[in-house]
Amino acid sequence: MRVVIMTAGSRGDVAPYTGLGAGLARSGHEVTLATHGLFEPLAAGSGVRFHPTPVDPHAVSHSDRGRGLHASTTGLGKLLRAASMARSAAEEMTDSLVQAARGADVVLAAGAVAPLGRAIAEGLHLPSLGLFLQPQHPTREFGAPMLGGRSLGTLGNHLGGRAVISAVDRVFTQAMHRLRTRHGMALRSPSASRRAHERAHWPVLHGFSERVVPRPGDWRPGLDIAGYWWPHDTRTLPGEVEEFLAAGPPPVFVGLGSATVPDPGHLSAEIVRALRAAGLRGIVQQGWAGLTAHSDDDVITVGDVPHALLFPRTAAVVHHAGAGTTAAVLRAGVPTIPVPVQFDGGFWAARLVALGTAPCAVPLRRLTAGTLAPALRRATGEPRHRDRARELARGLAGEDGVAPVLAALDRLTS
Repeated sequence: MRVVIMTAGSRGDVAPYTGLGAGLARSGHEVTLATHGLFEPLAAGSGVRFHPTPVDPHAVSHSDRGRGLHASTTGLGKLLRAASMARSAAEEMTDSLVQAARGADVVLAAGAVAPLGRAIAEGLHLPSLGLFLQPQHPTREFGAPMLGGRSLGTLGNHLGGRAVISAVDRVFTQAMHRLRTRHGMALRSPSASRRAHERAHWPVLHGFSERVVPRPGDWRPGLDIAGYWWPHDTRTLPGEVEEFLAAGPPPVFVGLGSATVPDPGHLSAEIVRALRAAGLRGIVQQGWAGLTAHSDDDVITVGDVPHALLFPRTAAVVHHAGAGTTAAVLRAGVPTIPVPVQFDGGFWAARLVALGTAPCAVPLRRLTAGTLAPALRRATGEPRHRDRARELARGLAGEDGVAPVLAALDRLTS
């Protein structure tokens, strides 16, 4: 079967689909990953074909509009700013995604592009299903993840979730117009299409574990949790990292992934001061935030490194609580300190604290040496956090997130 997986966003929105795609390919499917050209190296050696789409998310995040997200102090404010940015990106990617879907037998659409991927599949008369990395459908059981996840009570949680999906619908209005006018597809509006697919129980599989987020009891049929899709990654650790690991006790990893920060130099200095105040060695990842630490006996700065190899060898991981990095930390079985920056970071941070693998969250706006150092002492000094992390990691190791997707493909095309 010819399968196209469509996604967009940062590395964490792409990498899990390389592992899922590799699993589908091993089962005999011909898989194409359609996403930003920046991420083509992620698919190398996976057996997954790559179809590049326009838009450079790194450039977007560092643009004036991207950095403007830090000006919003509420989850809703950030979401509205992000939706405005995403609108033009979605339209720009539309033609390339249509090209990727032509000749396919089925479309698998990530949450970031679900309305567009679903519409393209409908226009080409192809079956489709969703592959989401975060819970996106409204529920009364927790706050909308893309608004930070803070609970607003059962009614508030549900209304917040509805507000998010309405905002997402508006992101794709121009892209839908392009499908009609340039590609001749007879399509409904994004909101009308979503309502019709909801009534038909359009299938969505979620790439996380029920050990981490149990399936909400008020979700409709067709919304299921598959388990994690671990990224395909054949890299090894750089020699300088291996040397640093061998030179002393396990260090703390600090990285903010694809998040940007208002003042990288100041934040980097606070992080180094916190590590030294806690008496810990550190590996600081530059990432899209541009963090830097002057290399010394106790701290080094690194570029992109394979998390699956490095995280299990650390004393703890400090991270931005994106879905992908959160998954990697849970897989590694080490304590963590989430530093939520925006969108779903607050949701995953709260989950890590509730699960017992993190002593607390330290939001970016409150991160100083004075707040991070005691959190580091707790994460590395209280055995219960490492014990709980190891227990969860053992459970996750026994799960197979690819099998439910294979079964869904069989149902979809039978």
